[in-house]
Amino acid sequence: MAVTESAVVPVGAPGVTEGAREGGAAASERARAAHEGILRRQSARESAARTYARALPIVPVRARGLTIEGADGRRYLDCLSGAGTLALGHNHPVVLEAIRKVLDSGAPLHVLDLATPVKDAFTTELFRTLPPGLADRARVQFCGPAGTDAVEAAFKLVRAATGRTGMLAFTGAYHGMTAGALEASGGATEVRVARLPYPQDYRCPFGVGGVRGAELAARWTESVLDDSKSGVPRPAGMILEPVQGEGGVIPAPDDWMRRMREITASRSIPLIADEVQTGVGRTGTFWAVEHSGITPDVMVLSKAIGGSLPLAVVVYREDLDLWQPGAHAGTFRGNQLAMAAGTATLAYVRQNGLAGRAETLGARMLAQLRKLAHEFPCIGDVRGRGLMIGLELVDPEAPPHPAADSPYPAAPELAAAVQRECLRRGLIVELGGRHSSVVRLLPPLTITDEQVTAVLDRLADAVGAVARGGLGREGNGAHGVAGPRGVDESHGADGPRSAGGTCGEGGPRGDGWGLGRWRTP
Repeated sequence: MAVTESAVVPVGAPGVTEGAREGGAAASERARAAHEGILRRQSARESAARTYARALPIVPVRARGLTIEGADGRRYLDCLSGAGTLALGHNHPVVLEAIRKVLDSGAPLHVLDLATPVKDAFTTELFRTLPPGLADRARVQFCGPAGTDAVEAAFKLVRAATGRTGMLAFTGAYHGMTAGALEASGGATEVRVARLPYPQDYRCPFGVGGVRGAELAARWTESVLDDSKSGVPRPAGMILEPVQGEGGVIPAPDDWMRRMREITASRSIPLIADEVQTGVGRTGTFWAVEHSGITPDVMVLSKAIGGSLPLAVVVYREDLDLWQPGAHAGTFRGNQLAMAAGTATLAYVRQNGLAGRAETLGARMLAQLRKLAHEFPCIGDVRGRGLMIGLELVDPEAPPHPAADSPYPAAPELAAAVQRECLRRGLIVELGGRHSSVVRLLPPLTITDEQVTAVLDRLADAVGAVARGGLGREGNGAHGVAGPRGVDESHGADGPRSAGGTCGEGGPRGDGWGLGRWRTP
């Protein structure tokens, strides 16, 4: 992928005439006015439920690969990737070509659930990627356009197949925003789903972590199912995420995943794997369940399978296919453009070994970020799998917990400050986890080695700025990316200053972390 200099030229650059400077300044002001006007109108017109727009006050107008350009002319490296939707990044050529081919062919764009060549190609490519134990005996259900629709369909499926109603889910889970999906998620307020402990090392619910913590979590699950007085009747199914995303980027141990498969299989409980965010190479295998070698009974898929367009499906064992015609439907379940884009994405990831590359790059990023954690005590934990990475921010100056080995309290204000400082340096990151204290990285699988370095540099510089309780070195300003370290110094007085942190610093970073002139693919 070619690398070129940013098109943004700082005022006063050598060789720029006075007239060009004046014209450039006027154009910059017009762009900024348009940018701010759009944001004002969004704030006045849109629902208070909007989320990303609050923390990321940008107005994207162009995008390619890892890069987004805003209406104000500033550019950003996008490590949000549509919450993991953009496996190939923005506007990948194979995706655009697949969409154009359908548009130019005269094929219908809306067909409900009728068979079409585009749909047949998508299903064929999807089945080619499925875990072998599932692909040879699977059925696929096309749902509404979002992952939460697929979760609802999966719940209805296993309830219809088993004749039971209850569901098992895990603490920290996130399965969507519709009613049934929310009930199975960690933020549920009205619970009709039995909740089980999800194993994790850093904040183990049993206080031990590691293999022992995962074993205790598995034993708790067995006890709930086998104890006639547990208050949990045999459920219709169990749903789990191989890596909890919104829960704080927590990978499930492979041995624990195998135990969940054994526990459910021996009790005739369908196991549902939610691969909405982990699928299509994100974690280092095509599907995250492949790390443990298990074959779930049901897989819930969305996000990347649509190649950036809305698409959601449930794939399941054929013996569960007890639907009555029309028992579950969705007006937009036949989205032809999404199927074409999805086929191109699935094939490209498979043919180019992007899952393996995600594993390699993810390991490199985790290693570098763990070094950063040794320097800054406010990074309590670094974890992830493949290109699904999280840094948990904590308060190292908080009063010590009675248990000597307990982690420090979560520090959502520090995480928010790091997110703001990243944006000032032209890097878009997401927050998640308990109390929104985890800085999340979900770069596209097409990220280059040079871009990985740029992302790590900017993130490290942002953490350093928060650790020092200010904006850091060299006049870092609001959102710009044209000057040193990808920062537009000409706007240093305009952006709000970040909250001072209690991050702490293990030592001076020196100048080795600067990226210099910002570069874009």
